[in-house]
Amino acid sequence: MAKVSPLDFMRQVRAETAKVVWPSRQETVRTTIMVMIMTGLLGLFFFMTDAAFSAIVQFLLGLLG
Repeated sequence: MAKVSPLDFMRQVRAETAKVVWPSRQETVRTTIMVMIMTGLLGLFFFMTDAAFSAIVQFLLGLLG
């Protein structure tokens, strides 16, 4: 790998960053809302799964003792 001076590195970073197609504000807001909804749904799913397994374990332990 070739050594690059810090100034050349910064120029390359700026050139590459200029090529990026940044999302619009509307796209960012829409994506953020979708992520929050999916996070909430997954949190609810795992909570319910954990509660079900907890109830099953409690039931099985109740049979033993």
